[in-house]
Amino acid sequence: MELTLRAPAPEDTRAVGEALAPLLRPRDAVALTGELGAGKTVFVQGVARGLGIEEPVVSPTFTLIKEYTGRLDVAHVDVYRLDRVQDVVDLGLEELGEGEDVLLVEWGDAVEGLLPPDRLRVELTVEDPSGASDTRRLVVEGLGAGWAERWPAVTEALGPWAVI
Repeated sequence: MELTLRAPAPEDTRAVGEALAPLLRPRDAVALTGELGAGKTVFVQGVARGLGIEEPVVSPTFTLIKEYTGRLDVAHVDVYRLDRVQDVVDLGLEELGEGEDVLLVEWGDAVEGLLPPDRLRVELTVEDPSGASDTRRLVVEGLGAGWAERWPAVTEALGPWAVI
């Protein structure tokens, strides 16, 4: 299950995250991938807004994990600076929020083997590397039975940004 989206501005990237938020459940994992500046944190800001989180959401690059309280609690993780898989294991991701947090992992492709088999993968890319445009392409992929059952709702919620 895969859906390609186009977000012409950062606010559109936030809006995609916000539109996805109502479909999230406790213990969901979302692996965010893409180069530096692709919009991973902007996407997380949208998810947070959609979950009623009011505090500012910033990249946890130096703190590694930032937890937020909303309709669902969120653990926002950035594994960019971690050198070894053992460093990620030591974070105890499965224990965050007593195991109930929605897990949003920036640079998630580096640790996908440690994430649950039922997960969402969101790859963000800059459409114009010259910087002349803020447009981002998002490829949203649902993995596992949990996302298969929600996929019709995902395609409906993200339809406004879908690339036909």
